[in-house]
Amino acid sequence: MTRTDWTREEIADLFDLPFDELMFQAQTVHRTHHAAGEIQLCTLLSIKTGGCPEDCGYCSQSVHADTGLEATKLMDVRSVLQTAAEARDSGSQRFCMGAAWRNPKDRDMPAIVEIVKGVRAMGLETCMTLGMLTPKQAGMLAEAGLDYYNHNIDTSPERYDQVITTRTFQERLDTLGHVRDAGINVCSGGIVGMGETRADRVGFVHALATLPRHPESVPVNALVPVKGTVLGNMLADTPMAKIDDIEFVRTVAVARITMPMSMVRLSAGRESMSEATQALCFMAGANSIFTGDKLLTTGNRGDSADGAMFERLGLRPMTAEEPMRVSEVACG
Repeated sequence: MTRTDWTREEIADLFDLPFDELMFQAQTVHRTHHAAGEIQLCTLLSIKTGGCPEDCGYCSQSVHADTGLEATKLMDVRSVLQTAAEARDSGSQRFCMGAAWRNPKDRDMPAIVEIVKGVRAMGLETCMTLGMLTPKQAGMLAEAGLDYYNHNIDTSPERYDQVITTRTFQERLDTLGHVRDAGINVCSGGIVGMGETRADRVGFVHALATLPRHPESVPVNALVPVKGTVLGNMLADTPMAKIDDIEFVRTVAVARITMPMSMVRLSAGRESMSEATQALCFMAGANSIFTGDKLLTTGNRGDSADGAMFERLGLRPMTAEEPMRVSEVACG
């Protein structure tokens, strides 16, 4: 049975291991539960950009940020499906869609439901991140066939209110509960490199690894500092607050060990990572990435760069499978 009773002390001890021992343990756990050398390719599309009322200190889409980003309306269904088809034809297995909302309005749900059904009909796994959900909205998404819902906890419970003040950590957990109760797989991770301490990274992993069921996907993002956001401006003034590469890899490895069945996604920040750092992350158990040259609003490496890296490292894209449902996941 998969452990959900990790203590902070145990997780801190993992972080403190000699690097080679930590990597050995992470790779051993990874190979026990996942195929070696296989990476899931995911595509991320912003279906509604900017104008979000939340004050997340890292986010260029917040109305509190001075980034010059122009807010848009929800994309029409046909345009979303066209982009999804292009992603499928480029080799993606999962199509992830994000809307810059605090929470979707009921009037938005019919279009969202139609999008989910259309993307699933293409044979792609579907994932959405729309902000907080009510139980009714989660139920509508489940009925439409949504495979995954992303709602990141972002950081440790203790540091949370230093990053975001317009919603609480418990509200994050409440939405995850609504998603889980509806029978949708959970995608939840966070961002490192926001000036946090290692104790915060321990708390971040602990919060996820002690959920009643581990998230089926755990994205680990490296902060992309955007000028005009609170954290982007802070790191411009205090660049030493940026996480170093080895500590980032340690975070990936600890996530892999404590959440062995989860897909650990190397998410935002890859554009500025060396291939050596990314290779270490794959060795540490990361087995999912976002493809393409753009994430929601920030840059990404691009398919050609990733293809060349995969060839050099001997990695292969994961083949498309029937989406995994919550009932199929071992938990404890």
